[in-house]
Amino acid sequence: MNFTPLARPIFKAVDTHTLRAADDTERTQRRVLRQLLEYGKDTQWGRQYRFSSASTPAEYAERLPVNGYETFRPYVMRMLGGEKNVLCPGAVSRYAQSSGTSGGKSKYIPLPHRSLHRCHYAGSSAAVARYLSLYPDSRLFSGRSLILGGSYANELSLSPKIKVGDLSASLIDCINPIVNMFRAPGKKIALMSDWSKKLPQLVEATRRANIVSLSGVPSWFLAVLRGVLAAENATSLHQIWPGLEVFFHGGISFTPYRNLYDSIIDPARMRYMEIYNASEGFFALQASPDDEGLLLLADADIYYEFVPLSELDSDSPSAIPAWEVTKGDTYALVITSSNGLWRYMIGDTVTIVDTTPLKIKIAGRTGAYINTFGEELMVCDAEAAMTRACAATGASVTDYTAAPVFTSATVKGHHQWAVAFDRRPSDLQLFAETLDRELCNENSDYQAKRAGNIFLAPAEVTPVSQNAFDRWLLSTGKLGGQRKIPRLRNDREIIDRIIELNNNPT
Repeated sequence: MNFTPLARPIFKAVDTHTLRAADDTERTQRRVLRQLLEYGKDTQWGRQYRFSSASTPAEYAERLPVNGYETFRPYVMRMLGGEKNVLCPGAVSRYAQSSGTSGGKSKYIPLPHRSLHRCHYAGSSAAVARYLSLYPDSRLFSGRSLILGGSYANELSLSPKIKVGDLSASLIDCINPIVNMFRAPGKKIALMSDWSKKLPQLVEATRRANIVSLSGVPSWFLAVLRGVLAAENATSLHQIWPGLEVFFHGGISFTPYRNLYDSIIDPARMRYMEIYNASEGFFALQASPDDEGLLLLADADIYYEFVPLSELDSDSPSAIPAWEVTKGDTYALVITSSNGLWRYMIGDTVTIVDTTPLKIKIAGRTGAYINTFGEELMVCDAEAAMTRACAATGASVTDYTAAPVFTSATVKGHHQWAVAFDRRPSDLQLFAETLDRELCNENSDYQAKRAGNIFLAPAEVTPVSQNAFDRWLLSTGKLGGQRKIPRLRNDREIIDRIIELNNNPT
């Protein structure tokens, strides 16, 4: 039965509210900040920084510096021990364990009831509402959504009342029972922690289901979808799920994976919608298929600030509110949220695509870049260059990471790229040359350093197996729902380990 016509009026109201809030970012964000300060005024942080008398964004910024996670860590650990009214009102029983992509050490993000519902679930609802408004012919509620989730597995010994794990585990565990009727697989399978056992059960539980949408991280989804194809001896997912119509994707850039998905899905029958969410919150969504930027959710229980990149090395970086950003500039994102993270720099950098309404493009991570030789290479540069190199050479990749090779007496400094190919180029050297050329086209600083091979030698591409990436993720506790390979690093710690694992496969 198709329940979409019944759901449309509800989601139409949600979409209208989302767009109206975005049309007046300043008014909406000022109100959100007032609500958050009222919410947190009686916590330890609220009393320390006098939230009750901070009446303007300027007063709030004067009283409280921009913080990294390490500032919050001791307070969160007290909350994990059961202490009340620390960063959030009352006690918090759920926490998202972040993958810690940049720093390596896991972060624990409080998930109070308010944050789950006013931010994470509200953001998901806004994405569905926008999709239904864009596509009047959608039958989104005629079947089930295949949602890949994580688990509560973590390295902490806690009270049984405290649950820590992937954000997706809490989202699935606390989902509205009515919404749960339209989700697959069942919670028992969805929350399994052993992915080697979970994967075949995911395939078996969904291969005969009526799947109409997908939601998750593109890289990890491929393993499940290919498993379904193999189990059904099919070449296209539409042979198995004829009603499949949309993939809500996030976590990493989808661009390098687009051709891979087009090869197993009928492109004429499939739509894609990018969302920008993380353990810390649901931030933005793709407002229309042709949008370069993502619409910032102005009324999702998050107050946003933006730190200019020139301020990142400052001991006390200054931040500006959402209504003062400049189109085309790149900033580090700072949030204040009901999860208890007050003026928290989350580690992402975003480029402003438009200001009315505010639309952003994810540029990378504050710690994910290569600038050893003054080239200032960002993740967005790498993604674009990799995509064009694949298109030009007929290659496709499943994962990659890059790091500098430092100048020595015998080696000129350059970038090394460890790449797992799904379809290997016929000429690896041509692929490396194409990648290097596209990096020059994408980044003028890289191009300047490459000129004449004086400061920087050509990029080096080292093929590695996907298994090497998976084993590295497993060794860091990240294999599964929050499966993210750091794309760029200014040191060689990750790439050396992945190459070592590739050279020693057992």
